[in-house]
Amino acid sequence: MNHPLLDIQNLTVEFNTEDSTVCAIDSISFSIEAGKTVALVGESGSGKSVSALSILKLIPSPPSIIKSGKILFTTKQHKQIDLVTIDNESLQHIRGNEIGIIFQEPMTSLNPLMKCGKQVAESIMKHKQCTYEIAREKTIKLFEDVKLPNPSEIMERYPHELSGGQKQRVMIAMAICCEPNLLIADEPTTALDVTVQKVILDLLKELQHKYGMAILFITHDLNLVKNFADKVAVLYKSKLVEQNIANELFSNPTHPYTKGLLACRPDPTKRVHLLKTVSEILNETESTIHSKNEVDGNQIDSIHFRNRIIEIQQSIPILQFEHLNVWYPTKHNFFGKVTAWYKAVNNVNLLIHQGETMGLVGESGCGKTTIGKAIVKLTPISSGAILYKGKDIALFNNSDLAEYRKKVQIIFQDPYSSLNPRVSIGNAIKEPMDVHGLHSSNERKEKAIELLTKVDLKPEHYNRYPHEFSGGQRQRICIARALALQPEFIICDESVSALDVSVQAQVLNLLVHLREEFNLSYLFISHDLGVIKHISDHIAVMNKGNIVELNNSEELYKNPQEDYTKKLISSSFDF
Repeated sequence: MNHPLLDIQNLTVEFNTEDSTVCAIDSISFSIEAGKTVALVGESGSGKSVSALSILKLIPSPPSIIKSGKILFTTKQHKQIDLVTIDNESLQHIRGNEIGIIFQEPMTSLNPLMKCGKQVAESIMKHKQCTYEIAREKTIKLFEDVKLPNPSEIMERYPHELSGGQKQRVMIAMAICCEPNLLIADEPTTALDVTVQKVILDLLKELQHKYGMAILFITHDLNLVKNFADKVAVLYKSKLVEQNIANELFSNPTHPYTKGLLACRPDPTKRVHLLKTVSEILNETESTIHSKNEVDGNQIDSIHFRNRIIEIQQSIPILQFEHLNVWYPTKHNFFGKVTAWYKAVNNVNLLIHQGETMGLVGESGCGKTTIGKAIVKLTPISSGAILYKGKDIALFNNSDLAEYRKKVQIIFQDPYSSLNPRVSIGNAIKEPMDVHGLHSSNERKEKAIELLTKVDLKPEHYNRYPHEFSGGQRQRICIARALALQPEFIICDESVSALDVSVQAQVLNLLVHLREEFNLSYLFISHDLGVIKHISDHIAVMNKGNIVELNNSEELYKNPQEDYTKKLISSSFDF
C-alpha cells in the first residue's frame, strides 16, 4: 500500500451555538498505517472524541460542521476515498464494515432491551447479507475470540446481566464482527478495574494481530498507551501539539503539556506530598520543567513517612469494623428459607484512626462500595458492628444518628448523577446546612460561597447548574457539599477514577490540603493502586468480600504478600 490506511489532513471542526462558534478541532493532521496503532491523547474537551466521531461523521450537523480538511481512507478494495465528501449511502457501507468503533460507555452504547448476541448478529446480517443462523454462529465465534465465558449463554443475556468488562468485550465483538481494516477505540477502558484494563488492552493487541487491523486508540491517560501504541499524538485545546513514535515521546517529550500529562500521574517509586498539575508545569519555564514529580520540599522520605504512621497509630480510632458482614440472599427453598447467600462483605475487621487515610483497593464487585454504603447506613449490615468513636452505630438513637450523619460524609463516584440537575450548585451545597439547621439563612449562603472558594471555584458559580461544569469541577462541587457540615470522616468512593489525569491530580491535591487543614480522616476507595498508594497511609486489599492484605502503603507496594495484591500492582504499573 503506497499511502496510509487513514490520512487526516488539516481537519477543522466547528460547533455553532446561539452565542458563538466553537472550534473543537483546529487544523489537525495525522495518519495511521495499516496494522499499526496510533493513540490520540488529551484531556476532556481537547477534541479527541470529536476527531474520532468526525471520521465516521457521527456528530450531528448542525450544530457541527467540518469547516475544512480531508479524511482520506483506503478501502478493502485499495481505493482511497475522502470520508468528508462521500454520500451517506457509501458512508453506511464504511461504518461497521470497513471501520469499527468501540464507544466509551458500553452500557449506554448497548440497547438495554435487546439481548447482547442479537445486537452483534444484527450488524453481521446488515453488512454480510446473511441469515440469522449464520450470524449467530459468527457471533458465538466472536464471543470466543474476545474471551467471554460461556458464549452461548452470553448470547441470550441482556446488557445489565453482564459486568463492565464483559459489556466492553461485547462492544469489541460488535466492532470487529465484519473484520474492519480500522478499529476506533474511544476510551474503551475508562473507569474499568486496572486488571480488566490490562486484559482489554492485551485482547485488542491479540485481535489486531489476528485480523490485521489498524487501531486509533483514544484516551486521557498517556501511561496507558506506553507499551500499546506505535505512535502517540497529543491534543491540547483542539490543536495537535506533539506526535511521535511512542518510545521517543515517552523518553523525550518536547511540549510542556505532554510533560505535564506524564508528570501528574503518581510515580510508584516516589512518595510526594502534592502531585504536579498540568497548569503548574505549563506555567514553568523550560529550565525548571521536570518529567516527574520532583519538587524541592515536596518529596517525602521514608523517615518522615514512618513517623507519620507512628503518629497515626497513636491517635484515637475514629471508625472500626468488627466482623462486619453484608450478605444478600440469592436462593430460597420452597418454604422461603434462604439456601444460598452472596457475601458482598465477609467478616471484615478494620481500624481507621483520626487524621488517617485508609485506602481500600480491589476489583469491581469485591465489596468496596458496599462497605462505604454500610458506613453511612445506605446498606443494612447482616451481622457484626461498625463502631464510630467506640460506639456501635446500630444502637444510635435519633439524636446520635443526626450527629453521626453530620460527621460522616460520602463523595460518590459519579458527580453528575450525585447532583440534582434542577438545583443550582450553591443551593446543593447549602441544602445540608438547611436540613441540619446550621447557621442563619444569610450565613449559609456565605458558607457555601466560602466552600466554593475552598475547592478552587468562584463565588459567581453559586447560581450555575451542574451541566455548566466539567467533570473535575463537578467533583469539586461534591467535595464542597461533603464539607458543608464540617465532617470528621469522609468516604471517597472512586471519586477520581473517571477524571482526566490532570484533573485527578488537582482533586487529589485538594483532598490532601483539606485533610491537613481540618484533620480529616478518609476511607479512600479505588481500583487504581497508583492513586491509592499516593494518598493513603495504610492500604487494605479486598477480594471477593474479604480483606486479604493490610499494611502501610510503602510496605504493601514494596513487599506484597498475597498473589492477588501482586496482580493488582502489576496491572497498575506495568502497562
